[in-house]
Amino acid sequence: MNVFEILGMLVAIISTGAFLLQVYKTWKTKNTKGLSLTMYVSFFIGVSLWFVYGFYLNSLPMILANIVTTISTLILIGLKLKYK
Repeated sequence: MNVFEILGMLVAIISTGAFLLQVYKTWKTKNTKGLSLTMYVSFFIGVSLWFVYGFYLNSLPMILANIVTTISTLILIGLKLKYK
């Protein structure tokens, strides 16, 4: 692993971790009033494409961060639909 791959892993952990905190808070409080369904659907499409791009580049940090974020976004979308 070179310095940029290590940096990529660090960024992936921090940014994905921050997003997971939002998922946890939403799941715990069941409050989705402030979440935009349109934004999260768009975000889901975006991170799904970033995952594909990371796979194309064979970039482990991009693949890991975006697969976790894609799944987390699906969970948030599900919570938004469930707790309208």
